[in-house]
Amino acid sequence: MCMMAAAQNNVIEEVAWVVGDEPIYKSEVEEQYMQMQYERQSIDGNPYCVIPERIAINKLFLHQAKIDTVEVQDAMVMQQADSRINYFIANLGSKEKVEEYFRKPLPELKEQMMDVIRDQYSIQEVQRNLTADIKATPADVRKYFSSLPSDSVPFVPLQVEVQIITLNPVIPQQEIDDIKARLRDYTNRINSGESDFSTLAILYSEDGSSVYGGEIGFKGRGELVPEYASVAFNLNDPKKVSKIVETEFGFHIIQLIEKRGDRINTRHILLRPKVSDKDLTDALNRLDSIRTDIVADKFSFEVGAQYISQDKNTKNNNGMMVNPQMGGTRFEMSALPQEVAKVVDTLQVNEISKPFIMIDQSNNREVVAIVKLKNRIEGHKANLSEDYQMIRAMYENSAKAKVIEDWIAKKQKETYVRIEEGWRDCEFKYDWLNKD
Repeated sequence: MCMMAAAQNNVIEEVAWVVGDEPIYKSEVEEQYMQMQYERQSIDGNPYCVIPERIAINKLFLHQAKIDTVEVQDAMVMQQADSRINYFIANLGSKEKVEEYFRKPLPELKEQMMDVIRDQYSIQEVQRNLTADIKATPADVRKYFSSLPSDSVPFVPLQVEVQIITLNPVIPQQEIDDIKARLRDYTNRINSGESDFSTLAILYSEDGSSVYGGEIGFKGRGELVPEYASVAFNLNDPKKVSKIVETEFGFHIIQLIEKRGDRINTRHILLRPKVSDKDLTDALNRLDSIRTDIVADKFSFEVGAQYISQDKNTKNNNGMMVNPQMGGTRFEMSALPQEVAKVVDTLQVNEISKPFIMIDQSNNREVVAIVKLKNRIEGHKANLSEDYQMIRAMYENSAKAKVIEDWIAKKQKETYVRIEEGWRDCEFKYDWLNKD
């Protein structure tokens, strides 16, 4: 029977598929479709075919997760759910608009998201276990590469390796004093009941969390910068405002919302010191003198990076920038910070740029920088000598995908599946209807 009554609210619920002893409801399919539309995810085919098949495959993995007794940390799930809720609030404009869009109260939406996220982690763990033994040897990689048809060998765009030295402009003490005075004023207004913390955060905070009243969601100590964590985790009264806290992002005041075990939810107001044109010019002039000394061979770029640079991510690596997406030192031009890419495009290999102003992406502050083009690798068809790591990753991904595909095909043949009338007229990836 394809219709069942939900006794708690007398809503008739249509069952689309049954996998094992678990139904897939039409509403489940529609909710996933709505979320995919909101997140602008492409769907290759009819969503009322693609989505239920995807849910069915997930149920196979989740059944295996129960057999394997896969455990997922609640704290990790809660963090992801909070992050997604905050994303929806920021994009739709308010909690009320999120509830209107998803047609359910925020607590119910969050619980549903936590279930989805917990399932995603469980599925990932099962897949990781299935593919854990896949390790590429050089012989495997060579054989894989030689088997690729010519038109399947990827083209590798122009890549560069770049070293960088940065300096932070000096912030005048008067600017710091003015910011602290503003934060003390906000604290007094909140403590006196004149203003609400979240209202002041919306009006004045210079952090992205301002759109939802400065709230940042539940975080563990390791997810917060140390100075912020040290103060936040010592707060006990949600009505009190913290002392002023300085971090690499600027100056904060913090208010406790809730503690749950080793996680904490807070709201904050962030003010960033402003850099004047004079401060920037002074920093540019200082860095120009450093560049002159490097060009004159008084010391190397690597020494300058180690002892002078204030870029914490590169100073202990000879100034070499590391691609956060790929993990290595090679960047396609589009992956570099915009200001760096613009300068690098004009440099010859081993040439050092003139000083320029850029935004430090880790804390959104203006800094001054010089860069050295260490290497330029022209665009080319992938080959083993230059692109071994990329080809190895291609081989491992291909091998893992085959293991998972074979596992799904085997599992779906062993599992009872019923697809109701009205849901069968599809081109499925797997043969669910004829499993003999």
